[in-house]
Amino acid sequence: MKDIQIGKVLLGDDHPCLIVAEISGNHGGKIENAIELIREAKKAGADAVKLQTYKGNTITLNCKRKDFLIPKDSPWASYGNLYDLYNHAHTPWEWHAQLFHEARKVGLEIFSSPFDLTAVKFLQELNVPAFKIASPEINDLPLIENVAKTGIPVIISSGLATYNDLLNAISTIKNRGCTDIIILKCTTAYPAPENEANLMTMVDMKRAFDCLTGLSDHTHGISIPIAAVVLGANMIEKHIALENDNEAVDSFFSLNPKQFKSMVHEIKRAESAIGTINYNITKSVENNLYGKRSIYTSSDIKKGQTITQENIRSVRPGYSLDPKYYYSILGKKALRDLKFGDRITIDDFS
Repeated sequence: MKDIQIGKVLLGDDHPCLIVAEISGNHGGKIENAIELIREAKKAGADAVKLQTYKGNTITLNCKRKDFLIPKDSPWASYGNLYDLYNHAHTPWEWHAQLFHEARKVGLEIFSSPFDLTAVKFLQELNVPAFKIASPEINDLPLIENVAKTGIPVIISSGLATYNDLLNAISTIKNRGCTDIIILKCTTAYPAPENEANLMTMVDMKRAFDCLTGLSDHTHGISIPIAAVVLGANMIEKHIALENDNEAVDSFFSLNPKQFKSMVHEIKRAESAIGTINYNITKSVENNLYGKRSIYTSSDIKKGQTITQENIRSVRPGYSLDPKYYYSILGKKALRDLKFGDRITIDDFS
C-alpha cells in the first residue's frame, strides 16, 4: 500500500503512526487558548493539530423549529439549537492564518475539516496539507467531490457511515483523481463506549477499500488508541483540552495535555514492541542463554564406563552439551574420566 504525504510527514505501514490533536471548540472562544492548545500538543508529542472550519450559518440554519433543536439527552442540550451550539463552538475564520502560522512555527502539521465549499476554498488558500471529512458529512457528496478535486489528501471519518456511505464517498474521491485517502474508524458517541469501538473494522477497512486507516477516538482514556496502533493504525486522532478546563465544549471527552503526552508515550512504546518479524536471539536475551538446558554428568564417570540415565541429566544451565544429543550418547563409553557436574562434549564418548 502506497505511502501518503501530509505536509512533511509520510504515512504508511512502514512509518510511525501520525498522532493528531483535535482542538475542535476547546479553545472556548479565545484565540490565546487555541494557541496554547497548539503549543501543548507539540509538548505532548503530537505530530499534527486539527481544526474545524465552519460558521454557524455554513453548517446549519438559524432555525428554532423542532428539527433544529438539540435533543434533551444530548451533552450539548443547554445550547438549545444547532445554530447556537455551532456559533459558540466554531473557530473564527480570522484566527486561522495565525493558528496555521503558530503550528508551523513549532513544527506541527495543521489541517482542518471543511463543512461547506467556501471553507474548502478558504483552507486551500492557507495551503492546508490535508482535508478531513467529518463523519456527519459522509453523505455530502458535493462537498466531498470538491475536496477531492483539489488533489489534496482526504481523511474520512466513519462515525456515522454505513459501508455503502464509505463506498460512495471513496468512489467519489477516486473518480475525481484523488487516491490519497485515509479512513478513520470512529464511533460518534460522546464519550464513546469501549465495547462499540470495534477496532477490527479498522483492520477490515484497509483490506476492503485498499486505503490507509486509523482511529478517530472519543472514548475515555488512552487504551483504545494504543490498541488501534497495535492493530496497524496509520493515524490516531484524539481531542485535546487545556488542563482543568471543564467549560470547553468538548472537554468532557478530551484528554488534557498530561494525558495526551502519556498516550503518545505509550503509543511509541507499543510501536517499538511491534517491531519486525525476527526469530533470532536478541541482544538483551544473549546474556540469559545460560538459562537453557544442557547435558551434565550427574555422578562421577570413569573412563570406559557406559553412559546411562543415572549418570547424565538434562538440566540448567546451558553451557554443556545440547540435549538433542541425549539419546545419542546413552549406551556409549566415556573416553575420559568425568566428575560430577562436568561440562561434556560429543567427543567425550565413543
